Amino acid sequence: MKSIIHINWIALAPRLRHLQGLDRKNYIQQRKQWIYGYRNQLLSTQLGCVIDQQDFSLAEYGKPYLHTHPDFSFNHSHSRNFYALATSHQVQNLGVDIEDLDRKVRFEALAQHAFHPEELRQWQELSYDPEYWFKVWTTKEAVLKASGLGIRINLNELNTQVYPEQNGGRCEHPDIGMYAYQNYVLVGCMLSVAWQSEQSCKGFKFPVIQIHPGV
Repeated sequence: MKSIIHINWIALAPRLRHLQGLDRKNYIQQRKQWIYGYRNQLLSTQLGCVIDQQDFSLAEYGKPYLHTHPDFSFNHSHSRNFYALATSHQVQNLGVDIEDLDRKVRFEALAQHAFHPEELRQWQELSYDPEYWFKVWTTKEAVLKASGLGIRINLNELNTQVYPEQNGGRCEHPDIGMYAYQNYVLVGCMLSVAWQSEQSCKGFKFPVIQIHPGV
């Protein structure tokens, strides 16, 4: 049976209009609660049972997982304007990252700090194309989140091997192993999903990835 990764994503602004007028501290707190509640709602629908906070545990380096459903993998991400949840019953060690394409970023400074020399060279050859920057950044974040190590390895030591003409590939690092990834340029955002991958005599087998925009 073909492995499947489901990705739910939504624009946050229409969902959070009721929080307008709150001071910054309360807005951030209420926004976080809404996002976690929405995540739990999506997980409950997919698993066919009620999921709440007591079902979650943290792995060694802080990555959340469902101890009540150990064979079910998920990861989520949110930016200022968007939210994404990646889930799978077959694919383990998932990571997802989403970023607003209009986000104000110190592109050069962050690239110098976080990009592998090959990624930096490619970006410079593309005349500092912001879309390529976001593709590398979200891929790097998704891979590190999938590994469970986060930023405990040096970002500039991970070469994602992202190429401008492709929206998917694979990369590896001695501390985390090999990961595959897929990139999506959606309306207003860049989304990347990554998962642990093993090479076989038939090459790399990519799962079916199904995108479900929120309504």
